[in-house]
Amino acid sequence: MTIHSPVLVLNASYEPVSVCAARRAITLLIKGAARLEECHESFVWKDMRLPSVIRLSRYRRIPMKRQEVTRRGILARDQHTCQYCQAEMAAAKLTLDHVIPKSRGGGNTWENLVACCGPCNRRKGSRTPSEAGMPLLRHPRPATLHLARQTMRTMGAEDPKWRKYLYF
Repeated sequence: MTIHSPVLVLNASYEPVSVCAARRAITLLIKGAARLEECHESFVWKDMRLPSVIRLSRYRRIPMKRQEVTRRGILARDQHTCQYCQAEMAAAKLTLDHVIPKSRGGGNTWENLVACCGPCNRRKGSRTPSEAGMPLLRHPRPATLHLARQTMRTMGAEDPKWRKYLYF
């Protein structure tokens, strides 16, 4: 565990809000903006343990905003499954494929990116799925609050202290 380890951030109402690095969590704790809920056995400094879960001291209204497109988000939405051959695999073995190729004006949007294995990505090339004869398993959709929570649950599987806050 290091100061770069993920820390679950809860609102004052114990609602999961986000995940931050332990370094940021320590800053929030020192400023008094958050309280320590769960910690690891290792120490950061003197009697301060490395945080695992923190809770904001005051309730913060979290505005609904469109979530940024990230590789991690696309892979979580598609459940680490190639959207062409349906093979489930580790994140390192998956690529991102543009449904409408970039060479044809396709952008880096939630609706245009899907998880794809290397062989399928090469086979599809710069064609659309219909041109390549490769139908999509599911049509890509934008991220939702449910996806953000699912991503936190996936990360929380590594840290059992997160489980009671993520509604397993």
